Amino acid sequence: MSKRALITGITGQDGSYLAEFLLKKGYDVYGFVRRTSNDPLGRIDDLSVTRELKLVYGNLRDISSIERAIKESNPNEIYNLAAQSDVGISFKCPEETIEINYYGLGRIVNAAMEYNPKIKIYQASTSEMFGATNPPQNEESKFQPVSPYGEAKLKAHEDFVVGYREKHNLFVCSGILFNHESPRRGEHFVTRKITISLAKIKLGLQDYFELGNLEAKRDWGFAGDYVEAMWKILQQDKPEDFVIATGKSHSVRDFVEAAAKALDMPITWEGKGLDEVGKDQNNKVIIKINKNFYRPCEVDYLLGDSSRAKTRLDWEPKTSFNELVDIMCKSDYDSFSKKS
Repeated sequence: MSKRALITGITGQDGSYLAEFLLKKGYDVYGFVRRTSNDPLGRIDDLSVTRELKLVYGNLRDISSIERAIKESNPNEIYNLAAQSDVGISFKCPEETIEINYYGLGRIVNAAMEYNPKIKIYQASTSEMFGATNPPQNEESKFQPVSPYGEAKLKAHEDFVVGYREKHNLFVCSGILFNHESPRRGEHFVTRKITISLAKIKLGLQDYFELGNLEAKRDWGFAGDYVEAMWKILQQDKPEDFVIATGKSHSVRDFVEAAAKALDMPITWEGKGLDEVGKDQNNKVIIKINKNFYRPCEVDYLLGDSSRAKTRLDWEPKTSFNELVDIMCKSDYDSFSKKS
């Protein structure tokens, strides 16, 4: 009999890649989705995949819909990828952030424990839990979140992952994932903002765009690689938490320059601080700095050490930083070329 998986957040970047991955593994995959006017499976490219998926409608605020989804899917594994995942928005909507990112997981874990305590549960944790901790960060590093998003994820990790694992002997684990991107990343995230904006500028569809802190450093990997790690975490004999990262960090400025190079439009920087601008080969300003895009509390430097994952999961990232940027730039350029 095929394994059965229930994925919350299946409409997002990670959920779409994970659904494709599990279906190829022979799983029966159920997606837990909210009713919206948009296509819930719009991020999945393969039509054969969308035909195989089974959707269960509900909301992480609604315990009865969670209980119904678990009963209907009867899963061996639950992957909780649903979240208010925008760090910047979490400062503006802290109550919504903790409602979804903390209480949402609590409802899932309690409903699963009531239905079948043998269900394995994966929780999408985040490098933002480390916050101000000095890099490199691994499973033993201190957590010091500096955003409502990081704080909500940490509270969920401590109470419902570590806490329930110890108190109730549940198989519940966190994948502490560092930044991971793809052409399916939401357009409001800085990486997609960069690749979309540069593609539009090259096509003559946009004049310039604005960014915040160019010096913030992140450990950026490819989401398609990271979903394999999620699956491997739940295949272990004992529940354990894992940092998933590339072990290499790049600044926002590095990402801009790599994207510009991928699109064959080199950038020259002039000025300092809020007056700095990026110019193209024709000396036209195409990048400006806007103080409104700086976060109230910034995490300056994230760099993951995924040695445990390499040793115990036999997992390593396959896609390099430059390959990732190239994939994203090509996808956005091709997409807007067809529209123009």
